Amino acid sequence: MSTFNDNFLRACRRESVDRIPVWFMRQAGRYQPEYRKIRKSLSLMDIVHTPDVCTEVTLLPVKQLDADAAILFSDIMTPIGAMGVDFEIREGIGPCIDNPLRTATDVARVRQVDFETELPHVKETIAMLRRELSVPLIGFCGAPYTLACYLVEGGPSKHYAHVKSMMYGDPTTWHRLMESLTDGMIDYLRFQADAGAQALQVFDSWIGSLAASDYRTYVKPHMRRLFEAIRASTDVPLLHFGVNTGHLLEDLKDAGGQVIGIDWRTELSEARRRLGPDVALQGNLDPGLILAPAEQRRARVDEILSQMSMNGYIFNLGHGVLPMTDGAVLRDVADQVHAATPPTR
Repeated sequence: MSTFNDNFLRACRRESVDRIPVWFMRQAGRYQPEYRKIRKSLSLMDIVHTPDVCTEVTLLPVKQLDADAAILFSDIMTPIGAMGVDFEIREGIGPCIDNPLRTATDVARVRQVDFETELPHVKETIAMLRRELSVPLIGFCGAPYTLACYLVEGGPSKHYAHVKSMMYGDPTTWHRLMESLTDGMIDYLRFQADAGAQALQVFDSWIGSLAASDYRTYVKPHMRRLFEAIRASTDVPLLHFGVNTGHLLEDLKDAGGQVIGIDWRTELSEARRRLGPDVALQGNLDPGLILAPAEQRRARVDEILSQMSMNGYIFNLGHGVLPMTDGAVLRDVADQVHAATPPTR
C-alpha cells in the first residue's frame, strides 16, 4: 500500500504541510466519461445504494486528479429519505418533493432514525473506501437550512418564498423543523465518522439567501448546536461551507467548524483578515474559470495562491465542478497548486 497522504488533514488543523492540498467539490460526477457510462444503467441513488459502484465512483477522481482527499459520493438528500420524507432527484433539476412540508403536521413527518439500520450501504461503502484510499475520506451532510429549503419549497427555488413565509409567519414550526433536521444531521455525521470518515463537511448551499440578522435568529443557533455536538463526540476536522456568504463569514465561523469554505465572490485575503488565523480556509476558484483559456485560468490560480500561506489552507473551487468541465484541466489545476510554494506567514 502507498504511503498515506495526510496533507489535507494537517491543513484542516493548521499544521505544516509539504504541499498545498487540493480537492474539488463534486469531483466525482457528470463531467467524467466513466461516470456518464455508469449512469446509463444506474440512477444517482442506485449508485449510492451499491457500495462497490459507489466506491468506484468516489475513487475515480482521486486517481485521475491526484486529489489530496476523497469525498464520499452521495447526495445531501440521502439521510432525508431514511428520515421519512420521500423525494426524487430529477435530471437537470435536483431534489424534488411532491408533498412539501408547509405546516406543523407536515413537519411531524420528519422522524429520527438509526442510520446504522437504515443506511447500511453507506457504512459498507466507507469501509471499502478506507481499505483502498491513501488520502483522507470526507463524509458530509446538507446543513439544516439548505435541507429545509428543499423540503419546504418542494425543490430548488430562486426566492425561497415558502421558507421565508414559514420563518416569519410560523417561527414555532420553523424551529421545530430545524431542530429535527439538526438532530438528524448530528446523528448522520456521527454515523459517518464512526464508520471511518476522517473529516466531515457541512454544505449550506442556499444560506446566502438570508440576511445576516435572519441567519442569526433562524439558523445560527441550530448550526452552533450541530457543530458543538459533533465536536463533543469526534475529533475529526469539521468543514463549514456556504455559497454567497460574504456577509455571513464571521457568523459562519462563530457557528462552528475548523475550516471555513469561501466561494469565489470573496477574496481569500479578505476572508483571512476578517476570520483571523485560528481557522483554516478552503477555496475559492470560480468553477467557471475552469472553462477559461489556460493562461487566464493559471493566472487566477496563482493570484489565489499568493493570498494564502502553506499552513491552514486547502485549495478548492468556490462551488462544485460544472458538468461541461474537462477533467484534464482539473488535473492541470491540481498540478499547478501542488507545484506552488507560497510563503509561510
